[in-house]
Amino acid sequence: DVSSPKHGKVDPLNMPHVGGNMWAGGTGGRDTAGLGGKGGPYRLDAGHRVYQVSQAEKDAVPEEVKRAAREMGEKAFKRRLKEIQMSEYDASTYERFSGAVRRQVQSLRIILDNLQ
Repeated sequence: DVSSPKHGKVDPLNMPHVGGNMWAGGTGGRDTAGLGGKGGPYRLDAGHRVYQVSQAEKDAVPEEVKRAAREMGEKAFKRRLKEIQMSEYDASTYERFSGAVRRQVQSLRIILDNLQ
């Protein structure tokens, strides 16, 4: 069961963590920032294979936990914008321009990686 969203502990060795309720950047778990889990406050990719919980499990997360996770995610987003001296308007403008060329940038990254 989910209880309350949190960032989670950071693994200094960046080992893959699957399931559970402890590690930031894990996959398929609960309550912590990561990928493929349920009840976490925001997505956090630590570069590992993603294990996905079912949509039924995600839908079963209580509304108060979803609300708390959204609020925590919004606070983290605003804090990050402040750290990089960016307004919400700047972020939306950046996202609009970035989204328009996202596929081309990804293709270019693949080409450059293959050249290396």
